[in-house]
Amino acid sequence: MTEAFGTRLHRAVAERGPLCVGIDPHPELVRAWGLADDPAGLDQFCRRAVAALADRVAVFKPQSAFFERHGSRGIAVLERVITDAHAGGALVLMDAKRGDIGSTVQAYADAYVDPSSPLCSDAVTASPYLGYGSLRPLLDTAARHGNGVFVLVLTSNPDGPEVQHAKTADGRTVAGRILEHLRRENAGTEPWGSVGAVVGATVEPPGEDLDIGGPLLAPGVGYQGGTPSHLPQVFGAARSNVLPSVSRDLLRVGPDARRLRETADRLTESCRVALYG
Repeated sequence: MTEAFGTRLHRAVAERGPLCVGIDPHPELVRAWGLADDPAGLDQFCRRAVAALADRVAVFKPQSAFFERHGSRGIAVLERVITDAHAGGALVLMDAKRGDIGSTVQAYADAYVDPSSPLCSDAVTASPYLGYGSLRPLLDTAARHGNGVFVLVLTSNPDGPEVQHAKTADGRTVAGRILEHLRRENAGTEPWGSVGAVVGATVEPPGEDLDIGGPLLAPGVGYQGGTPSHLPQVFGAARSNVLPSVSRDLLRVGPDARRLRETADRLTESCRVALYG
């Protein structure tokens, strides 16, 4: 059987540190590297970024939207990112934030966590806000193939609290209910379960129990204002399970490969110290 994603991720973090690098090819960032905002420029940007970092970071997190905007040629580049990242020993978390119902969720599962698909990644982000149970086909397909799912829980965008902090009939927050579901998914798994939560690095300390027995993706380090030193305040006792994610604040130092590697190494060490002491 395929080794579970939670086990693979835990080992990668132990060996390479907790940093997750977002591959977010914003048009202005691609142009800052001296490349055109077209499929050819996208391809060169991603090849250079992955080649510079794939031997030292635990996880790459490509943002699907920035590839989709280039149509089929952009998706071809995304497929190559997955292949190249795996060849360098890094895991791939597809940031697609999919969420729907029934056969549509199953189709997303077939695309992102089934090895028969060229877009298959080690894990994918998903939105539970059509009801947590709507994600069941994705969760089950990922588990069947040893892959993972990161479920949006507490996001740092200003509109997120309208839904995430709302109270359910029993007085708990919606976010708290999602966290409860995730704990159940991961119950009895070691060292980490394969179902993670997405909790923004810039959110206020949430007052929720973030120990879900699995990984906690923390986007927002760097450009969005989050810092490694802020992570213990947000995640508290669950901080050893945190996977801080940085994208533009790292990639803007490119395209020089040496500078990318040195910056990634510094960020990794800063996150390691902040999270583990």
